Amino acid sequence: MNSHNLTSAVLPPAFQAQMQAQLGAEYAAFENALVQETPVSIRINSRKNAYPVIDLEPVPWCEEGFYLPERPSFTLDPLFQGGAYYVQEASSMLLSEAVKQTVNLNRPLRVLDLCAAPGGKSTLLASMLHADSLLICNEVIRSRVSVLRENVDKWGLPNVVVSNHDPEDMPNLAGFFDVVVVDAPCSGEGLFRKDTDAIDEWSEANVQLCSARQKRILAAAAPLLDERGILIYSTCTYNDAENLDSMRYLAENGFRNRALELPAEWNVVEKISGNAVGYQCYPHRVKGEGFFISVFQKKSFIAAVKLDARTFRSIRALRPRETASASKWLENPAEFSFWEKPNGDVMALPKALEKEFLFLDSAIRNKGFGLEMGQFKGTDFIPSHTLALSTAINQNLSAISLNKEDALRFFKKENLIFDEPVKGWLLAQYQGLNLGWLKGVGNRVNNYLPKDWRIRMDIKEYV
Repeated sequence: MNSHNLTSAVLPPAFQAQMQAQLGAEYAAFENALVQETPVSIRINSRKNAYPVIDLEPVPWCEEGFYLPERPSFTLDPLFQGGAYYVQEASSMLLSEAVKQTVNLNRPLRVLDLCAAPGGKSTLLASMLHADSLLICNEVIRSRVSVLRENVDKWGLPNVVVSNHDPEDMPNLAGFFDVVVVDAPCSGEGLFRKDTDAIDEWSEANVQLCSARQKRILAAAAPLLDERGILIYSTCTYNDAENLDSMRYLAENGFRNRALELPAEWNVVEKISGNAVGYQCYPHRVKGEGFFISVFQKKSFIAAVKLDARTFRSIRALRPRETASASKWLENPAEFSFWEKPNGDVMALPKALEKEFLFLDSAIRNKGFGLEMGQFKGTDFIPSHTLALSTAINQNLSAISLNKEDALRFFKKENLIFDEPVKGWLLAQYQGLNLGWLKGVGNRVNNYLPKDWRIRMDIKEYV
């Protein structure tokens, strides 16, 4: 079912009653909004600065967010595949304003996005944080980790860790974080227009199950914060059980609410429960979907973990000659140390975060951290796709500019042929944006796009 077929007739009666009680006279406008076209919004990657935003309508609460006049085929846009922007629902970008008002972004921080896939809020946080901050993007469901990893790789920042753990599996990280973001799994009421399959899955019983699970997640998240640490809680739903009840839970369990100052013209609704306030986006009031967010600060003290001097358990430092070879691929290699995993993968670690990475290597099991560089094969170095997309890459490496047709053929994983012979490793670029690696062999150019990244759509009508 698509959004054009959504009518009040398909909305569960219990949901209609809930929203009529919540909205009163505004319910008719809310119901009408659900049958309108879904707004299309993106958030640009300012570290890559490759997407033209002239004449685009800005998202009011996120300076890097913009609305598009219509929905293009993102899969067949080389700028999307190269990480120039992320397709993100506008209401959820309210996280940007919440962070700005409650977090000191002028110093390095340790930040956890606890329920991170597919990566929208992770990439938003990565763009906002101090360059020497550590961001852990955790996803509980193993099957969703690969899409999170892909989106983080596209964004291209080297200070990010991707992990796969239940919140309860992180006792070694007690008191470790300055900020924890819990974008909690929810009943998805705010996505009814965008994803009408969510309607079929909605029930009052499921709302209660989600509410109980959210409190379990919050109970596990609380110990991970240092004293005065910030916890940001959000959902894409409307009901009190998943929103206001969670606010009350935090307010009664060692946290104090942090109110935000939002301009009235944004039309975001304040939702009050006792001494706590949260903020609700409704599709009839904002140009976006349903979204709720609230911010809390930890009051209680917990002894933070100490970063001890244990050595990495699973990697070795590169030898001087190997380091010299790997260094050539980065713009500022002096800011990194270079390591090899048991499988031969070479990675670069920001020196400013080396102690944190050393600690994490022992503290959690299922993770991937550092900038994946590639592998040594004899005297040759095979660069990774992650390196091609990284903002840390050497800007003076050999590159070849592709038109849109050849860029899409690159993402179809076809080998390209050029008029002039080329040799060695080349960055495939589109409008100045790195897309991946090619290697010239005479007139033929081999395509090193990873098989998992290959697009399968027919490109004929788009070139």
